[in-house]
Amino acid sequence: MVGGGAAGLMAAGQAAAAGALVLLLERTARLGAKLRITGKGRCNLTNTSPLEEFLEHFAFLDQDPSSRSFLRNAFARFFAPELIAFFEELGVPTVVERGGRVFPASEDAHQVAEALVRFVRSQGVEIRLRSRVVRLIQEDNRLCGVALEQGESIPAGAVIIATGGASYPKTGSTGDGYRLAQEAGHRIIPIRPALVPLIIAGPEPKAMMGLSLRNVEVRLLLDGQEFARDWGEMLFTHYGVSGPIILTLSGPAVARLGQGQLEMSINLKPALTPEELDARLRRDLDRYGKRIFRNLLKELLPHKMIDVVIARSGIPPDKPGHQITGAERQRLRDLLQDFRLTIIGHRPLEEAIITAGGVDTREIDPRTMASRLVRGLYFAGEVLNVQADTGGYNLQAAFSTGYVAGRSAAQFVAQG
Repeated sequence: MVGGGAAGLMAAGQAAAAGALVLLLERTARLGAKLRITGKGRCNLTNTSPLEEFLEHFAFLDQDPSSRSFLRNAFARFFAPELIAFFEELGVPTVVERGGRVFPASEDAHQVAEALVRFVRSQGVEIRLRSRVVRLIQEDNRLCGVALEQGESIPAGAVIIATGGASYPKTGSTGDGYRLAQEAGHRIIPIRPALVPLIIAGPEPKAMMGLSLRNVEVRLLLDGQEFARDWGEMLFTHYGVSGPIILTLSGPAVARLGQGQLEMSINLKPALTPEELDARLRRDLDRYGKRIFRNLLKELLPHKMIDVVIARSGIPPDKPGHQITGAERQRLRDLLQDFRLTIIGHRPLEEAIITAGGVDTREIDPRTMASRLVRGLYFAGEVLNVQADTGGYNLQAAFSTGYVAGRSAAQFVAQG
């Protein structure tokens, strides 16, 4: 077992529970390091969405639909109800929050990680920390063992690679699994950051730094053509934008960088039609006509956006409301429902929540997580080219593929 994260711990424990003699090799000094910081330390384990809706969340990166159908077998064997029951048995009760998100009742990711560690130890798994695998040992397309950085070779009847992606390298996710898979002959879909903050052109984001917008709609446009949208909460930072909907939209945004003019359009008043918003602006200008423009905006915008909108509108901040022309009102309405920002980049892969890309799932048997190229080689978790947006979907995929890989590898070894 190579890797001691969410997928690796599940795989190791399940393989041992199925009767296999398991050695878990983790390159860092601690098991479940990335798991302990997921969900801002609260650990969003899974989601209660029905299967078809659940799978739709794996479409946000414009992936080949086969990447979603790949998970059907794993989810058929071990899905959200089974995962929730599994943690209940380990002494980790869960709660369901808005959007079907499932968290440990303690809101403590460390409790989840420690429960998994206790699980693998209870199944008799041998654990070796600070043990980095640098090479797979093969003979005639058959996996025979692994070689460690220290020079030691360890024989094995089967090997599961669950080394994670390449984000948050301090937790041990340094991309080792991609190299090992590639050396074994597997195709690697080029990796890139996903669920990552975006960099915006100009000084405006810094002027609005710290501002959180709730209940807004964001559309992504390439050369003026919309290709993605989401609704919810976002945050301005010194470099650009972040927050739940930005992280979700970052996948398709990153994929289109360099292909043309990439913009986001923020609708600050998505509950209103343009006609309804225009009627409201008319009423406000009539009712509060003696107020200057800057003060009128206090009824419409958060404080940190007022100067930015004034500058963009071209309306003098001290102009009385009753003197604002129809054309100026139109510009204001457009700004409120089509506030454009130009996307020029993304934060580094090291800051991404997950890594997009990875081992091509077409070369993996979805029924067993076994390599179609090398007998005795299995994969689980983020090292695979299977990624979803936020909401517990990625962790469920890690646990499900880990469950299947562990059980299947144990059966493979038992059958000789």
